[in-house]
Amino acid sequence: MTVASSSPPSRLSPRDVEGTAPKPRSGRKRARDGGGDGALAALFIAPAMLGFLVFLFWPTLRGIYLSFTRFNLLTPAEWVGLDNYRRMVNDPIFWDSLKVTVEYVFINIGVQTVSALAIAVLLQRLTQSAVLRGVVLTPYLMSNVVAGIVWLWMLDTQLGIGNEIIAGLGFDRVPFLADETWAIPTIALINVWRHVGYTALLLFAGLQAIPNDMYEAAKVDGASEWRMFWRITMPLLRPVLAVVLIMTVIGSFQVFDTVAVTTNGGPANATNVLQFYIYGSAFGRFQFGYASAMSVALLAVLSAITILQYRLTRAGQTDLG
Repeated sequence: MTVASSSPPSRLSPRDVEGTAPKPRSGRKRARDGGGDGALAALFIAPAMLGFLVFLFWPTLRGIYLSFTRFNLLTPAEWVGLDNYRRMVNDPIFWDSLKVTVEYVFINIGVQTVSALAIAVLLQRLTQSAVLRGVVLTPYLMSNVVAGIVWLWMLDTQLGIGNEIIAGLGFDRVPFLADETWAIPTIALINVWRHVGYTALLLFAGLQAIPNDMYEAAKVDGASEWRMFWRITMPLLRPVLAVVLIMTVIGSFQVFDTVAVTTNGGPANATNVLQFYIYGSAFGRFQFGYASAMSVALLAVLSAITILQYRLTRAGQTDLG
């Protein structure tokens, strides 16, 4: 007679036998994990947020408040309401400075955008050498003050190498920074020389996002380089170009240091751009309330221009499918 051996009863529940997947975490556990990630993110953001509040947000609020006061650093700010804005509207120097600034912006943006776009397309279509990109970016690594001083020496009417070359070719010397007609275009071209490489690399990065298949298909169809530029490159580069234009316009309206080291607002206020006039009112004549009012007006103008540019160029949309 055979006796059947019996195994001890299993202690595993049917749910454990069916699978070995771990039990899902409870909602409280997930909330604790999410809270930890949020605290870590806040810790990393805190230095930048502190800098934003201390060096941007608070000065902006302080400047708006001072624009309604009479303040000269020596006495407490005296509330004057809209007097500074009324003075600004009736100030011919303010409007002349704004006109000079707009002239500078048009020259700077026009030449810089066209030049940067040409450089970016050449870099993308002909070569993608990192060394060449570094060479293009080199002027941007120089400060505006240093660039202004170097060009001031080079364009000096009597001793500058630029006028030496012009005189050597048999032409009359040109007072680039000492003539009312030449001063603003010269300053604009100095800043174009310094910033065009950086702008070109931004556009070059946008060109890298355009698929090469589109260019290859266009070549098969017999399209020329010029036709591909207008039919493929420009439409697909539009969002990046729009953002670059917004950035360069804002930067151009804030031109100051190049003017300060080359012409000091002259000759005859021909280069007295708005930022230079604001600086002179605040730190030259100690009219901080009036300078703040002009700064607020410039902020409003730049905000309106930025919103208009963003909508007209459809910067938030792309034609890439």
